Amino acid sequence: MITSHFPKYVAVFALFVLSVGALDTFIAAVYEHAVLLPNRTETPVPKEEALLLMNKNIDVLEKAVKLAARQGAHIIVTPEDGIYGWVFTRETIYPYLEDIPHPEVNWIPCRDPRRFGYTPVQDRLSCLAKDNSIYVVANIGDKKPCNASDPQCPPDGHYQYNTDVVFDSEGRLVARYHKYNLFAPEIQFDFPKDLELVTFDTPFGKFGIFTCFDIFSHDPAVVVVDEFQVDSVLYPTAWYNTLPLLSAVPFHSAWARAMRVNLLAANTHNTSMHMTGSGIYAPEAVKVYHYDMETESGQLMLSELKSRPRSEPTYPAAVNWGAYARGVKPFPSEQSDFPGMIYFDEFTFTELKRNTGNYTVCQKDLCCHLTYKMSEKRTDEVYALGAFDGLHTVEGQCYLQICTLLKCQTTDLRTCGEPVGSAFTRFEEFSLSGTFGTSYVFPQLILSGSQLAPERHYEVSWDGRLRSRDGVPLPVLVMALYGRVFEKDPPRLGQGPGKLQ
Repeated sequence: MITSHFPKYVAVFALFVLSVGALDTFIAAVYEHAVLLPNRTETPVPKEEALLLMNKNIDVLEKAVKLAARQGAHIIVTPEDGIYGWVFTRETIYPYLEDIPHPEVNWIPCRDPRRFGYTPVQDRLSCLAKDNSIYVVANIGDKKPCNASDPQCPPDGHYQYNTDVVFDSEGRLVARYHKYNLFAPEIQFDFPKDLELVTFDTPFGKFGIFTCFDIFSHDPAVVVVDEFQVDSVLYPTAWYNTLPLLSAVPFHSAWARAMRVNLLAANTHNTSMHMTGSGIYAPEAVKVYHYDMETESGQLMLSELKSRPRSEPTYPAAVNWGAYARGVKPFPSEQSDFPGMIYFDEFTFTELKRNTGNYTVCQKDLCCHLTYKMSEKRTDEVYALGAFDGLHTVEGQCYLQICTLLKCQTTDLRTCGEPVGSAFTRFEEFSLSGTFGTSYVFPQLILSGSQLAPERHYEVSWDGRLRSRDGVPLPVLVMALYGRVFEKDPPRLGQGPGKLQ
């Protein structure tokens, strides 16, 4: 069953927009899809069997596309691995792959289905877009032949790429992107030799596109925003939530806010693998999101976005991360710091021992400052302020600077950094800042039940403080300033000695 979330006033507004032809705004849609997975097998299935499974998934996506189009959506994003899943080796995914041409060939598969060989998936996606007059974004596999003259050609004679495709409202292939930063388990795909910076123009703004683990990188994620000045990013993902700092909705919304760009994020839905969390995020606000670990059904989300947010008076100013913190003397402390692990990284923590206070914790060049006031200091919950300044080396290598306030799993300090789902302690006031050596810092504020804090309750100041706004007591699970120091990264994520999606 497909359900949708879309404010009624937006639906009315969408009809008005279409009627007058103004494209200062557009209606975005994302679909979180509970993917129908193939059986795990050691040998490739016949191509007919592979196509049968892909068509079953596209049947579900088709209902979402039609529902979105009926509600006025201009574009819909579907998830990474949304058409065939992820249970593959290099050999077993081959029957699911198609040869995807470069968009410069000016091809509408729905009208010319045999032009590039047997491409039934592309044909069907093209017709979905054309028949419903909507841009369709999907993730499929591309295969490209090679031979011995190419020293990097795989032994089986072809490259296999994790690929995003975009078909416009006439069914034309307008974008093809090969995922540049593969996650360690993606053994079925090859790393592209060259970075692709894929953008395209529409009547409702300029779009960029990349996939899942790419969001941690400078290339292509930062480049398409900062250098190519896209208005919106299309983001298919297959993201499994890793609390406390790497849950999909908090991280993606923080990225959109920090990069000051629209982000349309479509995640797969698989609760057994902690995969959920999709949304539509604007630079100044979270428009709509979905997080559901209780059911196994898909979810369609729609929202109105500004087509060119940079030209809007509400466009947020750049934040000077570290400006406030560098002018503050570290708060004195009579207690010892202690170590704790978050996703294989050793943080330096200090415990919050009173209902109100000022704390500083430092690691290497990063000092994190916290001022706070709780409604009451509970004896059954413990909070800690943590700092990490170093190279993350598991499932990829990326240099991080992180300041975080979090609830420990139990009152045992050794559980600080372990996943936790609920909190009863309420913070009436807070201000978190850090001496960051990067301008790329992603602010997160997660409340009990893994819910996002509404923007009316907090703000990010120009000088780099994540702080309370209105005094409403909030049951904080995690508060974080997640910094990325790209210049200290290895050449490409996913290809380091340890080998993160």
